[in-house]
Amino acid sequence: MSDYARGLLITLTGVLILSPDVLLIRLADIPEWTLLVWRGAGMAGMIGLWLIVRRGRSAWAAFRSVGLAGFAIGLIYTIGNVSFLYSVNHTLAANTLFLLATMPVFSALIARFVMGQPVAARTCGTIGAVLFGVGLIAWGSAGGGQGDLPGDLAAVVTALSWAVIFTIAAHKKRLSMVPAMAIAGAVATLVALPLAPSLTMPAESVPYVALIALVITPGATALLSLGPRYLPAADVALIMLLEAVFGPLLVWLVLAEFPGGWTLAGGAVVLGALASSNLAGLRDHRRARAV
Repeated sequence: MSDYARGLLITLTGVLILSPDVLLIRLADIPEWTLLVWRGAGMAGMIGLWLIVRRGRSAWAAFRSVGLAGFAIGLIYTIGNVSFLYSVNHTLAANTLFLLATMPVFSALIARFVMGQPVAARTCGTIGAVLFGVGLIAWGSAGGGQGDLPGDLAAVVTALSWAVIFTIAAHKKRLSMVPAMAIAGAVATLVALPLAPSLTMPAESVPYVALIALVITPGATALLSLGPRYLPAADVALIMLLEAVFGPLLVWLVLAEFPGGWTLAGGAVVLGALASSNLAGLRDHRRARAV
């Protein structure tokens, strides 16, 4: 199997595993801090176990190699997870996932204003179109639609958090995201533990929380952190946009949550702008390789 095919399979599998996440969080219906404890512990435990099985005695060295950057990622991941869980429980699932898709916009802004890197004209146009789409979603929420403006804002905070995480990872090119995300899960657990009202949950919530903590969060996180090793960034970003399609569709089918006209219009603008930009970036990448 070629590196490209391997990366495509890894990333697509990660997105498919992640797609039911929002639906399962809704079905679990437990407090955000309680879910974050189990979500973080599951991610830390499962990814840690996978590293031990795969690397044996060298697993501890992999954890130590992340250094302060890994713990910074852990704190930022905690912020992103709290805002994500708040958003899922307070606004439309489609709003949350469409707004999460704006992460590449924040990555571009961080690259320009924090890292001092130039931003292409195409990227500037994409940012403008995405902001317009976000404005449509926010307008629908503020105008008495089904969405909730604080919930929408929380999704934006999550997108910004993940953009910062990937910026740190890009700056620390020798940093492996897999052990870093295990540490992130452990930090999230430690932060959420004293804030959780209880660690217990209704019996009907247990299967959903188990799936989230033991399969979806660790599995999707590990696979999506491996994808960029084999695929160009534009390819990874394009595949990850599928979550913003599959996630709301699952919630719509199971919970009959219709996103509403403003959300669909804004989401179409956001996904269309990002897909067009990523396709153009992929075309440029392939042309450069062919030269």
